[in-house]
Amino acid sequence: MSLEDTLYPLLKLYEAAPQPVKSLAGSAYRAIPASWRYGAAYARFQNEARAVEKWDAEQIRRYQVAALRDSLIAASKAPFYAERFAQHRVNPAKFESLEQLADYPLLTKQDLLLHREQMVNPEYDSKQRLYITTGGSSGVPVGFYLQKGVSRPKEQAYLEAQWSRRGYRVGDRVAVIRGGVTSSKARGGISYYDATRNWLILSSYHLTPERLPEYVAALNRFRPQHLHAYPSAALLLARGLEQAGLRLDFPVTSLLCGSEKLTSESQQHLEQFFGARVFHWYGHSERVVLAAQGRISNHLHFWPSYGFVEFGEANAEGHREIIGTSFHNHVMPLIRYRTGDYCRTASDGGEFNWPSVEAVVGRDYEFLISASGRRISLTAINMHDDIFEGLLAVQFYQERPGELECRYQTGPRWQNSRIEPIRAGLLRKLGDDFTFTLREVTEVEKSSAGKHKWLITRLKV
Repeated sequence: MSLEDTLYPLLKLYEAAPQPVKSLAGSAYRAIPASWRYGAAYARFQNEARAVEKWDAEQIRRYQVAALRDSLIAASKAPFYAERFAQHRVNPAKFESLEQLADYPLLTKQDLLLHREQMVNPEYDSKQRLYITTGGSSGVPVGFYLQKGVSRPKEQAYLEAQWSRRGYRVGDRVAVIRGGVTSSKARGGISYYDATRNWLILSSYHLTPERLPEYVAALNRFRPQHLHAYPSAALLLARGLEQAGLRLDFPVTSLLCGSEKLTSESQQHLEQFFGARVFHWYGHSERVVLAAQGRISNHLHFWPSYGFVEFGEANAEGHREIIGTSFHNHVMPLIRYRTGDYCRTASDGGEFNWPSVEAVVGRDYEFLISASGRRISLTAINMHDDIFEGLLAVQFYQERPGELECRYQTGPRWQNSRIEPIRAGLLRKLGDDFTFTLREVTEVEKSSAGKHKWLITRLKV
């Protein structure tokens, strides 16, 4: 068990504490050796992430066969998988080649929504599980379990390894614009210091032309080596600075841009404006697969030691769905999980001769508009906690600035007592220049192609 996982339930208390308390507690925590904070698995995955770039095809194949077999055996302990595997007449103990994975059934988000507790390996008790939710970038909030002492240290090690391709070093100063709530007031503070990581957390909810000088002042004081931001937030900052004729008075080493799509044109614009290279990657809360740009190539390369990736059949646009099988999470393995994300596959193996894609395709940047003109990315609204627990779908509807309707579709585990946590969570993120209503619907509105629409807006953004 890692100290980080042990203290994870206290994260909200830390974030809500006064800055002097955060600074004192955070500095004390950061002084603890990384091996204690992240646990023994952290060093293991650090070494693995460094080594895998030099593995040949046979080493990768052997590793993946063994990791897949472990995941399949762990999954077979759970009632849901045991029944599915029996129906398909597959035996994880006899898994010996990557090609055999195609015999196993696909897994959907709907399966997670309806059968989550039956997908848990009973050999691991509640103390070994960490419950996490994805806010539902597709409008479907999904809950699942990670393995304490393994899943989060692994994620940390792999993120640091791939960020190092743009010069990141553990302990570097980082400014973050990724949905951190600094204030629920429209005129509230724009930043706070996270001493646990030596990061400056900047609001992605207050990034308006009027308040841009405050961002410049905060950044110039902190002088981060890296800017870690949603692509939409990085572009808002760059365009705002450009239009106002403002510049940062220090150089940044890199821009770390994940969680949203990033076009090659947008990446080029950011690199030209900031005079630093952008690093883009693809991952998700479920921790099934992880892909990132290389040191030279801007293709997204899937780490072969992180999880196993497959690509579905091409759709009408030539895009293929990303399908993944998780490694190392034996509490709740996800086997052949349909992520709902689509990509343009690359014609060659790229820089590392791993599976690679030209881009993960998705929605254009979507924003809610407050009464005071603030633009709030829906990526920032995503809730990585349990307030959407029990819902099958969420959809936002907006006709006028500052006025919002949140439509929700309930599932079999829905409890009416969750209405107030949803309201409080949204108010905390949206701020006091929004009014909104919650409305239950039998089904949220979909596109003509039957796809979920996360936002329906009548505003010109």
